[in-house]
Amino acid sequence: MVKDRHSAGRTTVIADTPGDADSAGLDGVEPIPGFAFNPPTTPVAGFETMELAALRRRVPDGSLERVHRVAFHALTLITEGTGGHTVDFVTHPCRPGTLLWVRPGQVQRFGPAEALNGTHLLFTAAFPPLFAGADHLLTDWYAPVCRQLGAGREYTTLSTLLAQLTAEYDRPAGSVSGEILRYLLAAVLLQIDRLPHPDGDSGGDGGEVYARFCAELERSYATTRRAEDYARHLGFTVKTLTRACVAATGQSVKQVIDGRVGLEAQRLLAHTDAPVGVVSRRLGFSQPTNFGKFFIRLTGATPGDFRREHRGPAASGLSWRTARPGRSA
Repeated sequence: MVKDRHSAGRTTVIADTPGDADSAGLDGVEPIPGFAFNPPTTPVAGFETMELAALRRRVPDGSLERVHRVAFHALTLITEGTGGHTVDFVTHPCRPGTLLWVRPGQVQRFGPAEALNGTHLLFTAAFPPLFAGADHLLTDWYAPVCRQLGAGREYTTLSTLLAQLTAEYDRPAGSVSGEILRYLLAAVLLQIDRLPHPDGDSGGDGGEVYARFCAELERSYATTRRAEDYARHLGFTVKTLTRACVAATGQSVKQVIDGRVGLEAQRLLAHTDAPVGVVSRRLGFSQPTNFGKFFIRLTGATPGDFRREHRGPAASGLSWRTARPGRSA
């Protein structure tokens, strides 16, 4: 049974950069440039659909081609062109039949303007209705960003659902149904969830335990890296959390925690000017030397070497001012 988790007056406008570890002005250093969910017009709060080409026309100043963090979900089904889309240091090849899902907090960069077109959905985490598995789908930072559907049955099914969403969204003013949009979106998310895992494994979800752990990890990764703290806060044992993490990711709960901290460290080192000591403090390390050892163990590189490697031409000129907070992507 699907339950609607919306209530009258509940806002769906969310912050431009989620998570305490990237709050504006923390330690005197501005966060990674970001876009909030704040479209110029929309018939239903928390949701928007458009062609990728229309997004390019809305943001013509090159901000999309520079690194930026998103504070909402962005689903794109490519229908025309070839190119690439970079999310958290991985450039995904795109062509007709490519499905991209960028989640809140992830850092992305679009390829060259006008290289690609397709259906582009933007929605806040609060917009979809509550259904079995929803929390896992919406909070799993480990989930695949890119799937290659080709022109088969999966592509046809998703393309049809997205066309229905677009048709409802484009109805005359005053006649758009938020409920229909929510349930059509739920059908899209459930259809994506049944797709084969792009790595060829089973892609288990770890159930409700993993979903709750993911949500807590997003809130607390900069505060604690102890599996025992997460287990105690959530009311589970470490063994239970580990079983859920292994089912979902193939890794232990400690590996998942460290991976999340390491990813944020890489983002801050590559995309901000924050000194290594500041990055260390933001992520809960008492000493920069401890952070350095952690980072080397996780990535094989020192924080300084990693920063130099990823501050090349693609990252040059990045600062808080390259994208104004509060704009919609």
